[in-house]
Amino acid sequence: MTAANRQIRLAARPQGAVKPTDWEHATAPAAEPGEGEFAGRTRFLSLDPAMRGWLDDRPSYLPPVGIGEVMRAGSVIEVTASNHPKYEVGDHVVGTFGVQEHVVSDGRGTIKVDPAAAPLSTYLGALGMPGMTAYFGLLEVGALKDGETVVVSGAAGAVGSIVGQIAKVKGCRVVGIAGGAEKCALLTEELGFDAAIDYRSEDVRKALREHCPDGIDVYFDNVGGPILDAALTRLAMHARVVICGAISQYNAESKVEGPSNYLSLLVRRARMEGFVVFDHAARYKEAAAEMAGWIAEGRLKVKEHIVRGTVDDFPGTLQMLFRGENVGKLVLELV
Repeated sequence: MTAANRQIRLAARPQGAVKPTDWEHATAPAAEPGEGEFAGRTRFLSLDPAMRGWLDDRPSYLPPVGIGEVMRAGSVIEVTASNHPKYEVGDHVVGTFGVQEHVVSDGRGTIKVDPAAAPLSTYLGALGMPGMTAYFGLLEVGALKDGETVVVSGAAGAVGSIVGQIAKVKGCRVVGIAGGAEKCALLTEELGFDAAIDYRSEDVRKALREHCPDGIDVYFDNVGGPILDAALTRLAMHARVVICGAISQYNAESKVEGPSNYLSLLVRRARMEGFVVFDHAARYKEAAAEMAGWIAEGRLKVKEHIVRGTVDDFPGTLQMLFRGENVGKLVLELV
């Protein structure tokens, strides 16, 4: 008997915040693997702020998810049947398999992972795309130097929490910007940040003057909007502003709010650069090996927010990102 494959498909282009009616909860027959393919059952689904951008029909680094298509998502699957020479039943594989219970793949763009080396969820977080984003965004795009002052927004999120810790490994002073006293306490008391700014209760510009008296050498931006604008006022000479994301703007129904203080880049001879982590794919293995070493040494702490549920819980879980409810990497574990 063919298994039923529960899926979440895009039903409509969201206008502003994503609504329940923008999704279709569908069931399709689970496909069998053909020659050179393997089939698998989804164990963990990745939830990322970038998903909001994938729903809009506009030019980007990836084509938009099509109406009626299974929602794009990274996931960890367990191989259940295989006609592929490199994959066996019981293997665990990371890939962009989409929000569905069962998958079939020819292996392109996939990586076999070892659950004995790290929890499976970690391959979607610190040892996955968020970790790679933090590593290359800070060290390559940000051109970090030992002893510099680093400020990161969205600091309690999947990418930001790793950015700050990598900067500490490199001997830098680190200030994190996050929402709420609990998240700020996590940054300083557990993750080793030198200071934290609660954007919900503090004047961010004033706090940056206090915590960064000599200016910001690297600003790693995950949120955009007024926080980015405030950071631009505190740049040190030859600072680097790394544009990773702008979660504060993703649900905007009007024009995206850009920085009014951009002339600070001229005055401070600074640069602002956006990047996409896929451009560094050839070096993922190298980065993951170094980061795994830091984790083993206790110098990099993994923070994950795991929600246990079914594929049908994906839409509601995704909204946690935009309400700021997650700490660290948000993952949906299918049970």
